[in-house]
Amino acid sequence: MMDGMAGMCIWMLISGLFGLAILALIVVGVVWLVRSLSGSRPDAGEQELRRRFAAGEIDDEEFRRRREELRRP
Repeated sequence: MMDGMAGMCIWMLISGLFGLAILALIVVGVVWLVRSLSGSRPDAGEQELRRRFAAGEIDDEEFRRRREELRRP
């Protein structure tokens, strides 16, 4: 009789842990989705500006001036 109860308790524990793992994956997925959709990624113009600055095509003053132009509404 005790063997049956112990086996049932083990399966209840395993299924509970499995359910918790699925819930954790869902929460992580929702957080990742919200962050990726609302993240402040630079647009294509700012990426190109960063590339030109890194390549030495424009100096620091020009970079800052153009970045401010791109960020204006």
